[in-house]
Amino acid sequence: MVAVFNKELLSWYLITLKLKETVETNLPKNQREPTASSIPLTLYKSDPEFEPAPTPPPPPPLPPAPSLDSPWIISIREKLDQARQYEASSPWATLSIYRVPKSLRDVDETAYAPQIVSIGPYHRGRRRLRDMDRHKWRALHHALTRAGHDVGLYLDAARSLEDRARACYEAPPSISADAFVESLVLDAIFALELFRGVAGEGFPRLGYAPNDPVFAVRGIMHSLQRDMIMLENQLPLFVLDSILALQLGHEPSRSGLVAPLALRFFDPLRPTDEPFSSAASFDPLSDAGSSGALHCLDVFRRSLLLSCPKPASRPWIRRRWSHARPVADKRRLQLIHCVTELRDAGIKFRRRKSDRFWDIKFKDGILHIPRLLIHDGTKSLFLNLIAFEQCHLECSNHITSYVIFMDNLINSEVDVGYLHYRGIIEHWLGNDGEVADLFNRLCQEVVFDINDCYLSELSEQMNCYYNHRWNAWRASLSHKYFNNPWAIISLVAAVVLLLLTSAQTFYGIYAYYKPN
Repeated sequence: MVAVFNKELLSWYLITLKLKETVETNLPKNQREPTASSIPLTLYKSDPEFEPAPTPPPPPPLPPAPSLDSPWIISIREKLDQARQYEASSPWATLSIYRVPKSLRDVDETAYAPQIVSIGPYHRGRRRLRDMDRHKWRALHHALTRAGHDVGLYLDAARSLEDRARACYEAPPSISADAFVESLVLDAIFALELFRGVAGEGFPRLGYAPNDPVFAVRGIMHSLQRDMIMLENQLPLFVLDSILALQLGHEPSRSGLVAPLALRFFDPLRPTDEPFSSAASFDPLSDAGSSGALHCLDVFRRSLLLSCPKPASRPWIRRRWSHARPVADKRRLQLIHCVTELRDAGIKFRRRKSDRFWDIKFKDGILHIPRLLIHDGTKSLFLNLIAFEQCHLECSNHITSYVIFMDNLINSEVDVGYLHYRGIIEHWLGNDGEVADLFNRLCQEVVFDINDCYLSELSEQMNCYYNHRWNAWRASLSHKYFNNPWAIISLVAAVVLLLLTSAQTFYGIYAYYKPN
């Protein structure tokens, strides 16, 4: 009886549990789980951590919009008017004497900064250059005494050219008008005395003593030439022409007087020892342009590039690099391979007799390169020529193209040594490694458009020759097995011996079958 009762009780218990599970399953979840709202409010009130945060204060009111007549709006309008006037005047159209960009200057600071004399306003007043100022006044004294002129004549001429001269400088000189005119006269007379002494009458005929520390063809003359060819150390050519015209008794507006003297003065800096064969027919002002804002560096550059060909149109290069940044990246602008690799491909090197160092030719697997003379001023010269081509958008980039081409050719002192052996490079530096380092550093941070390179077609021809397998095999055979006369003699002897053996064998067989 008790067992039956327990069994029924257990059955009712199980049924009750089943009903409870069924009811809980059908209820919504939000009703089964307790929420924060079901907790008595006494919990919040009893615990200070659950006290509600205080209501934030309302945001401050916005300031009123500035009036159109407020000083702030007026100053903005004035700045916009100044920008509009600056844009309309286009001052960059007359620029020709630039500040070297910082990216280029960081490669070699000393190559762009004069060490002895300052010409123009950029380096005027530098402490290390002040010693030359007294010699500038000496030059002015000699010029006035010799011509019998008053200094006011030159000051008036320079003052009439002040605005035009200021417009030639990228960074406008921050000196007064009187100081600027004075510097124009002093620097122009100093430069002209040097030009006339070296390339004209000679210093003794100009009234200078034979042992003069500056005005003599010796001593610091090479350093003066190197300083006066720098981009930041220039005077506008029309200022020099005007002062020289007054000295010679011509009209101040006469041009073309200084350029021939400047070319002869800077001739020792030319990177070749071949005579300048076309000097008589060269007109340095033939492509000066309408602005006339030239200087000695520009004249010297165009004399180097006399009759330089225009770059050929390279449509395949334009398609390939049309969206690329035109920077002289070593990986992108590897126009050609180095000397060692080209020799392995069978390309030969020959010296070409020409006074145009850039006039490189390639024909029948032979690269003809004019002689290049490298001295202690070559690095500064090339860097300033490249800087001018980078800054002055109206001129070509032929010097940059040539230097990049030579940089591709020269990777190590072995390449320099072979070019020196072939008579293509002659240098006065310490060793071949310094020459290789010079070329490998000249075009750092240089912007270069591969479409505008006069050596593009020649580079393409060389690369086609280099990529031809037969040329590489033939060169490899020549280098490995015929690199000395004894190997050639051995080959000839072996061929003769083979022919004699073949003939002996032939006659032996022939006599066997036809004994008669």
